[in-house]
Amino acid sequence: MGCGAFARRIPRADARHRLTRGHDMSSKDEKNLAQVIDKIAAMDEPRRTLMQRVHEVIMRTEPTLKPRIWYGMPAYARSAGASALITLRNDDRLNLAITEKADFRPAGGEDGALMPAAWFFETLDAATEKRIAAIARSVVG
Repeated sequence: MGCGAFARRIPRADARHRLTRGHDMSSKDEKNLAQVIDKIAAMDEPRRTLMQRVHEVIMRTEPTLKPRIWYGMPAYARSAGASALITLRNDDRLNLAITEKADFRPAGGEDGALMPAAWFFETLDAATEKRIAAIARSVVG
């Protein structure tokens, strides 16, 4: 069953269990995760599948990050009460961003002192998923 079928065929309780296995979650964390899953499930295809995959990459890469809703969209923080470090947006384009609360480093090279903080995407491939995993690792340190 692909990720697109996730929202339509798997009861939400089962989906939540699948996404929380192996993670130490408090009841607030579970509530926040449920809100993120519900937000992603409400998206239209193909964006729902893409956002589900990004969510899974982030959670698999950095299981200590806690999903939550931040300004109406999925985000990931160190704890339920902490500011978000990574945000996802479903606007004209899909967007993954690092918030100002994350540690930044200048990109160097042609970008000089600019610090990469946001990426737009319309599809996901192995290289993009690998980069998203690296971004998630970078915010945790």
